[in-house]
Amino acid sequence: MKIAIIGAGNIGGNLTRRLSAAGHDVTVANSRGPETLAELAAETGATPALTRDAARGAEVVVITIPLIAVADLPADLLDDAADGVVVIDTNNYYYQRDGRIAEIEDGLTESEWVSRRIGRPVIKAFNGIFAHNLIDAARAKGDPERIALPVAGDDPQAKAVVMGLIDDIGFDAVDAGPLADSWRMQPGTPSYGPELKIEALRGALAAATPERPAEHRAA
Repeated sequence: MKIAIIGAGNIGGNLTRRLSAAGHDVTVANSRGPETLAELAAETGATPALTRDAARGAEVVVITIPLIAVADLPADLLDDAADGVVVIDTNNYYYQRDGRIAEIEDGLTESEWVSRRIGRPVIKAFNGIFAHNLIDAARAKGDPERIALPVAGDDPQAKAVVMGLIDDIGFDAVDAGPLADSWRMQPGTPSYGPELKIEALRGALAAATPERPAEHRAA
């Protein structure tokens, strides 16, 4: 697939590595310009681009930047993407970094906030895995040590695309429900961070509660 990754930090960089290695056509952009991505491009074969150009023709766009920076993305970022483009949101709300976001503090899920800001449906994925595990924890399909990642969203076809990409890069995928239930995979929940196999991840998602833990709320 033709995939654009917006953000080349720890998660974005390792998704560029894994998705390129899986045979996908990856374009990557960051806020500092394509010239700063030469090393990652040489390593992976991905194409560096300006943010405003990265999604052109893309079938999948991964937004993996600090949550507060979503509001600064070009308004026309997705205008030239492929029809039916699937947008993946990997972001998490940290008020210490992002400032207080009233809608999220009042109960809106983080990815619903992103969806409203960009004016497009999103699929939440890759938000609760440590970046190094995208490389270190990947396993072949059928390996008993393969861990699972949750996926939340409202479009079954888009969700299936994302779950397929997760499988491509060495993980099982678990459907975590609609985007309104994506609080089950936000920071402070049982599924956020641990390396869990399918049944354990399903149990962790079921055990989550919608109240945001005190340590993840602004004062």
